[in-house]
Amino acid sequence: MAPKYFEELEIWKASRELTCGIYKITNNGLFAKDYDLKSQIRRAAASIMSNIAEGHERSGNPEFIQFLSIAKGSCGEVRSQLYIAMDQGYINNKDCERIIDSFKKLSSMISNLMKYLKNSSYKGAKYKKTVQTA
Repeated sequence: MAPKYFEELEIWKASRELTCGIYKITNNGLFAKDYDLKSQIRRAAASIMSNIAEGHERSGNPEFIQFLSIAKGSCGEVRSQLYIAMDQGYINNKDCERIIDSFKKLSSMISNLMKYLKNSSYKGAKYKKTVQTA
């Protein structure tokens, strides 16, 4: 049975944890002073969890898949920005690679949910047939 609330989704929980991590690393050292990159990476990370939540609340698999696709794209955006941060010396290589691996895992989780939803015969609560009376 599908979770009733987006907060019950493992991908949302994982995205929330990773977003918290992004906020923490962007508060340190030179990263905290690069306001453009700091803002952009935070918005991209927040976009992941926000799009998972919004898609789930739409109550339909086709729309949920669309929002999951956007969330997956934001995972790639965060990873790309992490490389920029590493190249600028804002984060060391080892920590950067660890965080990037976590976002790759989240991206795979999102892909797996998208595949599951695409193959599911259940299309969402908003697509339930209503019984008409004569």
